[in-house]
Amino acid sequence: MHPYAPPPPPAAALCPVSAPLPAPGLVLSLTLPGDPRSAAVGRRAVAASLPAYGLPSYAWPVTLAVTELIAVNAALTPGRELYLSLRHRDDALRIVLWDQHPRHADPDTLALCAARRRRALWLLAAVVDDWGGEWGVTEGPPPHRGTKSWALLPG
Repeated sequence: MHPYAPPPPPAAALCPVSAPLPAPGLVLSLTLPGDPRSAAVGRRAVAASLPAYGLPSYAWPVTLAVTELIAVNAALTPGRELYLSLRHRDDALRIVLWDQHPRHADPDTLALCAARRRRALWLLAAVVDDWGGEWGVTEGPPPHRGTKSWALLPG
């Protein structure tokens, strides 16, 4: 065999698969810096992923939702990492963004902060409502710290 020749084809499988495995759905996770410029990075990653998984119809609402979630949460918790997750399951796309915003001890400050966050996400609310989905903001369950913002867009 010549040293630059391609390797021979692999031998046949000893245990052939009886049925093809189902195609995996979209599962995308990114950790981004808490910087408003991260919104463009998240938007581009999502925009590239959706057509690759056969979900081009989600492009407009999902890229806008991701942009809003990242930009707003980066402004509320600057300099701390953000974790973005997208999953397509049961004909719906779920977007989750975790930030590291510390919990406020004072109940009035906590309520004010929650109201500001929800008000800042007005464009996300409009798009999700128009698409027939749901969205929300919750505190991370113990032992997690931070805030979880999410949107669910049906197919």
